[in-house]
This record gives sequence, structure tokens and C-alpha cells, in this order.
Amino acid sequence: MAIKDLLKRIDDYAAVIRAYRPLSEAEVKELDAYYKIGVTYSSNALEGNSLTLSETKVLLEDGITVGGKPIRDCYEATGHARAYDYMLTLTRSDSFSITEDVICRLHYLFYNGIDPDAAGEYRKGQVFITGTEYVPPAAGDVPGCMASFVTELAERWGSLHPVELAAYAHRRLVDIHPFQDGNGRTARLLMNLILINQGYCIVSIPPVLRYDYIVALQQAQREKHPSDEAFLKLIAECEIEAQKDYCRMFCIKLPV
Repeated sequence: MAIKDLLKRIDDYAAVIRAYRPLSEAEVKELDAYYKIGVTYSSNALEGNSLTLSETKVLLEDGITVGGKPIRDCYEATGHARAYDYMLTLTRSDSFSITEDVICRLHYLFYNGIDPDAAGEYRKGQVFITGTEYVPPAAGDVPGCMASFVTELAERWGSLHPVELAAYAHRRLVDIHPFQDGNGRTARLLMNLILINQGYCIVSIPPVLRYDYIVALQQAQREKHPSDEAFLKLIAECEIEAQKDYCRMFCIKLPV
């Protein structure tokens, strides 16, 4: 399906979902908890975290760690959950805006339990992305790249479809790779920050799509004939699946 058709379907589904809202306070609370566990699990699993969905749920809800699992994996889960909570608080505030401080705060909350000195701080050295020829900017260029990035987001706000803007924000942050580690998870939190603020569903990229996800990013980062098409299509398809899941939970009938 062409991207324009995917975006139209997303907006058709979004209209049905919005007609069902507002949700009750209890429903919002249940939904927030449901997505926090699912998104934390999937985002970490994409990066090789060994915790299962059930183990993530037990850790976040009951504070019980799983024997034999790396402590770092547990810190990644609890850190991502804290960043998720901040994301929700921010996107629902009256003074919502995306700044460098917001992006650094998302990273800090996620990464502070792993490396407090690097959490929320731009990297001091060069990083390399395995499996690709793409080389992120030099460390000295990161502050300037990030300043330009948040300016670009502000300029594109309202001119791009929200799903396009969210995918673009994700891809550009991964391009810059401003942090020593945790860039992908910060980028996915940023993507969902935009989607939620604009009234769309939280996108969760399942681990089974890891290969497609990586290849799509590589196509956008290649030196010759780069293209965002595959990545945007992947994010749009994940948004549609998220909308279907939302409607399944609330017994909402979607148009065929």
C-alpha cells in the first residue's frame, strides 16, 4: 500500500477512535500501564535486552527481578519505564514543546541507572553503528546538529502529517546519535511523544520486525540515493496495528 493510502487509513481510524473519547480516568490509567509494559519490552528487545514481556511486567509491576538475567537488562527496563512516564506527563502538559533539554531528559531517565555520568549528556567521542557504512557526526558537531534538529522539528510541525513528523524525528535523532548509548530507545520515545501529543496511538515496533526496522534505517542513511520511504511505511504500518489493538481492547468497530 502506498504511503498516502496508509496515512489516509490512519486518519480514518483516528477519527473513529477520537469519537469514542474521552476515556474515563480509570481507563486512561489502565491504558497507560498496558502500553508502558509493552513499549518498554519491545523497545528494549530491539536492542538485545533478554527480558521477556512477562518478565518485564513482573519487574515493573511488582519490582521482582528474574534470576539469571543481567542486571543491566533490569536497569534498562526500569529506566525506560521512568522515561515513559515523563513522556506521558510532558505530552499532556499545556506548555508542550520539543527542546534539547526534553530529549536529554528522556535519555537521562532511561540511562541513569546504567551510567550516571553519561546519562543525558552528549557523547564525548565517536560512535559506530554496526552493520552499516553510515558514520554519525563527530562528537564536536553533535551540539550544533541537535540545535538544528529541534529547529527543523519546529519548522516542520504542522506542515507534515504527524506520523511523518514522528518518523522523521526518530530517524534524524538516530542519524545524529547524540548519546554514547541508548539512542534508539530515546528516538522511539521521542517518536511516541509526538504521536501521543497529536492524538495518535503509541507505536510499538515488535522484535520480529527488527530486521526490517534496521534495513529501513539503513536505506535512509545510505550515501547514494537515501530514502525515507521504507522507514515511514514501517512506522505507518505499526501505527495502524496500534490503532487496531486499541480498538480491539475497547470493542470499537473500524471501517473496512
